[in-house]
Amino acid sequence: MGKITIVGLGPGDIGSLTLGAIEQICSGHRVFLRTENHPTVKYLDEKGVDYTSYDYVYETQQSFEKVYEFIVDDLIKKSEEFHNIIYCVPGHPLVAEKTVASLIELEKRDAVELEIIPGLSFIEPVILSVGHDPINGLKIIDGLNIHETNVDINVDCLITQVYDKMRASELKLALMEVYGDEHEVYVVNSAGIKHEEKVLKIPLYEIDRIDDISFLTSVYVPKVKNKIRYDIYDLMKIMERLRGKEGCPWDSEQTHISLREYVIEEAYEVVDAINNDDMDALADELGDLLLQVVFHSQIGKEEGYFNFWDVTTNICNKLIHRHPHVFLDKTANNVSEALMSWNDMKAEEKNIESYTDRLKDIPKSLPSLMRSYKVQQRAADVGFDWDDVSGAIEKLYEELEEVMKEIKRNDKDSLECELGDLLFAVVNVCRFVNINPENAINRTIEKFVERFEFIEVESNKKGLDLKEMTLEDMDFMWDKAKIHKNKKNDKK
Repeated sequence: MGKITIVGLGPGDIGSLTLGAIEQICSGHRVFLRTENHPTVKYLDEKGVDYTSYDYVYETQQSFEKVYEFIVDDLIKKSEEFHNIIYCVPGHPLVAEKTVASLIELEKRDAVELEIIPGLSFIEPVILSVGHDPINGLKIIDGLNIHETNVDINVDCLITQVYDKMRASELKLALMEVYGDEHEVYVVNSAGIKHEEKVLKIPLYEIDRIDDISFLTSVYVPKVKNKIRYDIYDLMKIMERLRGKEGCPWDSEQTHISLREYVIEEAYEVVDAINNDDMDALADELGDLLLQVVFHSQIGKEEGYFNFWDVTTNICNKLIHRHPHVFLDKTANNVSEALMSWNDMKAEEKNIESYTDRLKDIPKSLPSLMRSYKVQQRAADVGFDWDDVSGAIEKLYEELEEVMKEIKRNDKDSLECELGDLLFAVVNVCRFVNINPENAINRTIEKFVERFEFIEVESNKKGLDLKEMTLEDMDFMWDKAKIHKNKKNDKK
């Protein structure tokens, strides 16, 4: 087993090299550099240190992961060949160095012996350059893996690996989704290097327009003050305050039970926004629905049963488990196979052992039409179904006849049962022709309201009140409303 001494070269200024680093570099052992694109390498040249750089690997491998994997494998081989080698990396070895992290994992498995010579990281010079105290929080993010979900608007963020305009452009687009276009950031180049350090304070939208971007460029994003944008943490804090001693009396007295109606109401308002193709309203209504999740999570936290992180953990575990074709080596070649996999995993999670259990698992609190649809679909999944829609239609007529008989008998209880059978049969026809019964009945309701409004408007034009009109008059206006609606549709 060989030994690798990992040396931190500091942020770039020769004066920041530690005595320990200089001693190792000049020890006579073979020296390997992850990259020679670092100002401190000039010192090695001046001292006549012979070294091997891995820069060529970046040109031959298809991804950074492959680059780091190659370097680590080669370092292990070289350490076994020469027994003791020096591996130099920019900054501090334990800060933003993937190869070092991989080597540490190998050391845990007794594959190599490591000695780490620390160096000044890029973090301290950047903090000094921008003049921000990190005591209230600083998040360091790899610019190669930037995503809007990585950032936190409540603390400062320091983003590394912003080495060219393309990377800066990708970073800009991700950050603007969270911070907006005008949020001011610092672009820091060559931090801590005398006569070379440059700091620009510019709006976020400009970071890919500057020319001075290199391997020594970082972007420092201050936390949001005077907020015009908020994140999930803000919502959780607001809810906690509303439920607190100095909060809102109404919010503080709510329970899971008292909030039930609001969950349903907000969900339907989301659906309305979607049906109206109103994206502004959808964003607003989704916020109201999210509030219900946070509200119940806060109550759960106060009662000691669960908190918001339990909610997110449960749904993430569920999504990962139910998508083995995405997160594991399973396959799903089409939508049907994906749905089958989902249902199988769901049944496994809930210990559903029988087909009847699958029917009983459908929530009873669902709207009746929706529950009917789902029950019929699950029964059909095991073959309990008509061959085609004609069987469902024949059943519909049969149930209609039963209803007519019960109307004549005037038995309310039996009539209720038969009307239920009739509605169930109607839903079955909807299922066969792939029409959602909830959507269908809602369209009819809207159509009824529009036509009724037309009748009222037309009657008002004639100075009449609807109560004064005969059924024959209103029926005539109803037919006129249908013609009016058709003409409006034709114009579209």
